[in-house]
Amino acid sequence: MARRRADLPDPAELNALVTEGHLRLRVTPGARSESIAIEDRRVLVKVRARPTDGAANIAVEKLVARALGVPASRCRIVRGATSREKVLAVSP
Repeated sequence: MARRRADLPDPAELNALVTEGHLRLRVTPGARSESIAIEDRRVLVKVRARPTDGAANIAVEKLVARALGVPASRCRIVRGATSREKVLAVSP
């Protein structure tokens, strides 16, 4: 059975939450499906990858980049590598 596609918000809505090149995230690793939701100006990210050897962080960077419509090389976690609360730098 094929996996469902990730549930992503409108890129403009997500891009509006980027302040000074940074985006604050709340991450749930090991989820059943991948998604990005915006609730009360908070970005909630769910990824299937487990938090071992940085796999979940890489999955978060790729998923957010896809949602923003930018290459994955433009999104890097700059704070919170071992925490659920993360700050992602988004390069122009």
